[in-house]
Amino acid sequence: MLNYLRVLEDIENYQEQDKITEKIILSLHKDITKDILENPEHEGRYRELQVYVGNRITGEIIFMPPSPEKVPTMMGEFVAWLNSNDSSQLNPVLIAGISHYEFVRIHPFVDGNGRTARALATLILYLKEFDIKKFFALDDYYDSDRLAYYRVLNSIDQKTLDLTEWIEYFTDGVLLSLTKVKEKVLQLSLEKHKKDAKGQLALTEKQTKVIEHMISNGRITSGEIQKMFKISRPAAYKEIKKLIEQNLIEPKGTGRAIYYVIKYVNAKVNAKVNARFYRP
Repeated sequence: MLNYLRVLEDIENYQEQDKITEKIILSLHKDITKDILENPEHEGRYRELQVYVGNRITGEIIFMPPSPEKVPTMMGEFVAWLNSNDSSQLNPVLIAGISHYEFVRIHPFVDGNGRTARALATLILYLKEFDIKKFFALDDYYDSDRLAYYRVLNSIDQKTLDLTEWIEYFTDGVLLSLTKVKEKVLQLSLEKHKKDAKGQLALTEKQTKVIEHMISNGRITSGEIQKMFKISRPAAYKEIKKLIEQNLIEPKGTGRAIYYVIKYVNAKVNAKVNARFYRP
């Protein structure tokens, strides 16, 4: 795990003139698996063995990757697509999602494929100007239910290569991870705000609790603020107005249905993707 964290820490160094090559992918794997594989010769080297992913308890085979002799050609085709004009036209999250799927499907290494795939997806997002270093990690979502992870991978029809279900699953993970980033940034912002307001209105204890409630629940209403602090409606609106003036929250809805959310961009990619376009 320490190897993996070090790779993420230095993720911007894994590139060749803003491009990802097979050499870079081999370096990612070698650094991630250094001193942890039974056979050190497998570090940073495409597999020459047939492997499979199985349930250790039942012995059931969950996923069977391609035969080892196909790996070099498939990886060459994959990297060529990754650096092609076709891929550059796509949303970076889609590129990362397709790449994650294709990498795990090929399963180019004896072990460490999952960690390398996630590091590769993070690298793709970083190179596409998702400035997420030191905050962003995809592991929590995909590691929380490994059976679901492989179930979605296996759901792809190899004849049509419609990646819709996988892309939806992958983008859910990206959204969750970015939401956590937002929460961390907001918490740091609030702490800085408390320490040094620099002429702006410092957050009061009540306003901080309002923000914390919104982080946990996604939204808040004037009525909830009234109940939270046992204050009048005008007093609740006064707290809301200060947060709006500080550009921390914004209103949604109209009339009696109005509520307030933390002001940040929340975009989820939902797209039906047919991956045949990156096949030779």
